[in-house]
Formats: sequence, structure tokens, C-alpha cells
Amino acid sequence: MTDPDELRRCVRELLAAHDPATTDRLDFLRARYDAGLAWVHFPHGLGGLDAPRTLQAVVDAELAAAGAPDNDPGRNGIGLGMAAPTILRYGTGEQKRRFLRPLWTGEEVWCQLFSEPGAGSDLAALATRAVRDGDGTGDWIVNGQKVWTSSAHNARWAILIARTDPDVPKHRGITYFVCDMTDPGVEVRPLRQITGEAEFNEVFLTDVRIPDAHRLGEVGEGWKVAQTTLNNERVSIGGQRMPREGGMIGKVAATWRARPELRTHGLHRRLLSGWVGAEVARLTGERLRQQLAAGHPGPEGAGMKLAFARLAQELSGLEVELLGEEGLGYDDWTLRRPEAVDFTGREAGYRYLRAKGNSIEGGTSEILRNIVAERVLGLPAEPRTDKDVPWKELAR
Repeated sequence: MTDPDELRRCVRELLAAHDPATTDRLDFLRARYDAGLAWVHFPHGLGGLDAPRTLQAVVDAELAAAGAPDNDPGRNGIGLGMAAPTILRYGTGEQKRRFLRPLWTGEEVWCQLFSEPGAGSDLAALATRAVRDGDGTGDWIVNGQKVWTSSAHNARWAILIARTDPDVPKHRGITYFVCDMTDPGVEVRPLRQITGEAEFNEVFLTDVRIPDAHRLGEVGEGWKVAQTTLNNERVSIGGQRMPREGGMIGKVAATWRARPELRTHGLHRRLLSGWVGAEVARLTGERLRQQLAAGHPGPEGAGMKLAFARLAQELSGLEVELLGEEGLGYDDWTLRRPEAVDFTGREAGYRYLRAKGNSIEGGTSEILRNIVAERVLGLPAEPRTDKDVPWKELAR
């Protein structure tokens, strides 16, 4: 389907059969998925209509005007932005049918079991092991520890990468799985952050049994599969669609307009610079989404995520300076375990502290600069001495 008017007709039919004012929210989301209006670029039967990705904006605008509910991307951002495109690209037909619908409706929340205490920026050095059970079932037995796992306390499923062959170089001995977070041996412990809350967690895996039917991609090719996840992660964080003055710049600009007594000339210059930077990032993100309409995200998303982190930290710092003492505190330092990730919510003091994590999550800014330099600009790669060394021989 390529005709926007035909797509609008499909939306009107959905609304006529499921009036948002009288239909249960979950029932409406299920009906929207079944009508192919969840991800219009996905295949028929999997929440889409095989339509161009750019037509999703047509659907979203029509449904928003009708007051239809959304699927709460803040609560299940990892599922929607990272797991879904990976499952679509590498999953079997059965995996797509099992996972995509409840993922999109939010019935099943997802988390990401990638980073480890000894494998953060150097993710390919991960040590969590997955070994075939010798009982003939083909199941995998997984042992290890993951860290910085956002939403693990809410998640039913996790995307997981684990080492299945320690005798080959680190990038070649990894396999990608879907892990049931309710299985025996999965333990989630909260990690208290600088904000006082526990948005993310550490996860311990002890003899966790994963059926081979929950493997994504071929054995030993998990790093290739993970690149799809990571590229989509950077776009979902840094390339979010926003209106002008959306996100952090909107918070600072609103304070500037509402509190003229706080203004100084030096801060005004920084506000203008931040506004221009935010607008450039917004327009660049829109161009990136148009480029992605015909394919899968590439390394360009790393640049968008870099810009997002830098702007969020600069603007949240400016807001705190603007507010002075008033900007230093906020109302709740307890060990909250939030339902959703919120980059710009709550008070200025919270936003300032939460923004410190923006240059770490989704790939550290240092690693992303390497990606932009090598894969976007074509600069020479940094010297690496461990690429051809078997993982088991690496110092850890």
C-alpha cells in the first residue's frame, strides 16, 4: 500500500469498528495491530501493511486526532525500538507470530541483557556463557551476570547475547537469544542511581535453560544480530520524532519565558546556542528517518545519539544554573522503581542528574565517536591487538 488516502480509509474503518471512547485500551491496541496499523512497514499479519515507513506518520496523525490510545513507548522502549526490528529481521516465522503482537500492545515488556561488569564499552568481550545441554533437547544452559539492565524489574522477555564458543575471537563466538525473565535462575537486583531511583538493574543468570527455538540467528553469529539491535537503539534514543522545542530545550525555554527575573545576558547566549543545536538535531533526525525509510539503520544513528547526549547535558545544566538554588533539589530520593524511562520528566534537579547517564546508555560517547569516525567518515580504525585472538586467551 502506497496511497495515503487508502491508509486513512483503513484508519477510519478501525475507528468505526472500535470507537476509542468506548473500547478498552488493550482491545483497541490489539485491533490496531491486527489491522496492520501498528508498524505500517511491517509485513501483513505482523502489524503492518508492507507500506513505506514514511506513511506511519499518516496513521499516527489520524489516530491522535481521534483521541486513540498509544502503546506507551516509554514503558516498553526496548521492546519497540530494539527487540522488534531484530525479531523482524532475524526471527523465524513462529518467533515473529509469538512475540511481536504482545510486544507492540505492551502486554509483554522487554529488556536488554547485553552489558556486563567486564564488558560494557567492549561489549564483544562478554563472558556470560551459553552451553548446549547434553540431554538431547538442544536447550542452552546460561550462566553469567548482566548489568545496567533498564526495566528488567518489569520485563517478561529479554534480548540476550552470550558466549557459545570461547575458542574463537571474541566477535565470532557469540549467539543471540530470547530469554524468559520469569524462568528459574533469573535474579533481578535493583541498582540505585545518582537520582536515587532504580531505573535499571543487575541480572544474575544461574543455570537458566533457554530452548534452541528462542535463538535468533545462527549459532556464533550473535554479534551480527546484535548490530541490528544496537543501531536501532541509537536511533530510538537519539532520533526520536519531536516537535519544535520538544524535549529538554522545551523545558529550559519555558522556564526562561515564565521567569524573566532569572534571565542574564550570558545565559541568554547559551540558551540561543542550545536552541539552535536542538533544532539542528531535530531536523537532522528527520532527515535520518527519511533515509532509513528504505532500509535498516546504519552507523549514522551513532551521530544522532551523540548529539542527543551532549544537548541533554548542556541544556539540563543551563536550566539548573538559571533556577539557582531552586534547581538543586527535587521531591523524591527514595529507591523508586519506575515503570518507564523518562528523560525529561519531573523537576530540573532530576533532569540534570538523569542526563548524566545519556552519554553512557546506548553506547558511550567515546565508542560512538569511534563508530562515526570509522564507519561514517571512513577514517582509519584505531589499532586493535585482540581482534584475531581467541576469547579464552584474552586478559580479563
